[in-house]
Amino acid sequence: MVATSPTKTSFSLSAFLISDGPAGFLLSWVAGFVDTSAFIILFGIFTAHVTGNIALAGSSFVSSDGETTITRLLMLPTFMLTVALTSLLARHARRKGWSVFAVLLTAEAIALGVFLLLGTSLSPALLLDVQEEYILPIGMAGVVSMAIQNALMKEAKGVFKSYIPTTVMTGNTTQLTIDIVQFLSAKLSRSPDGTSEQEAEEALERMGRFVPVILGFGLGGLGAAVFILLSESWWSLVFPLVIISTLAAAAYIQHPRSTSST
Repeated sequence: MVATSPTKTSFSLSAFLISDGPAGFLLSWVAGFVDTSAFIILFGIFTAHVTGNIALAGSSFVSSDGETTITRLLMLPTFMLTVALTSLLARHARRKGWSVFAVLLTAEAIALGVFLLLGTSLSPALLLDVQEEYILPIGMAGVVSMAIQNALMKEAKGVFKSYIPTTVMTGNTTQLTIDIVQFLSAKLSRSPDGTSEQEAEEALERMGRFVPVILGFGLGGLGAAVFILLSESWWSLVFPLVIISTLAAAAYIQHPRSTSST
């Protein structure tokens, strides 16, 4: 009994970490942290909200800043190519019977490690001058890590009850607002057949899934701003790397259990 107790605790902890609420919160926290860090240190590049770079590229183009325009535009094909490669990796993992969630989290952890190494080695030059030849590789590494996370939420079928983006909050905030309206409307206009109560319960259930993700992204962005102000260093990206590595380890631990039970 004493010998098996730590194993049971480990497995229950790993199951908790990769369940909908905790995993969604942690992944969105990582995205908020990485996106904010890159935007501040790389002079306005989005790594998670990658389409925002199109607007920034347009602004740079109007300012006749050709190098900055090209740098921001290159983030989109980098994102698309990474999503394609991640999808292929997920297909390969499924054919091999591996945990897709664990494999893609491992790939993201590697990308975040590269992002951290490039940032710490090249960013000192950015303190002296805004140099696109340094911004480009750092930004691309960040986009690769967030592109993997974007694809991960689609490809890791069976892990989450439903698809909720953890890197861009516009759609999530829209859905949360709609659910709040549906919940309040159902509560205020109770129908005799009970449909309003059902609508309220459905809206409340969705709100319970979207709130942790939105909250996580916001806290991640806030955390990045605080750490950068305090340390003025890329080393704060160790935190997202540790979180993703921990989730990957939890997914690997849970995979034998899930496969043996099917």
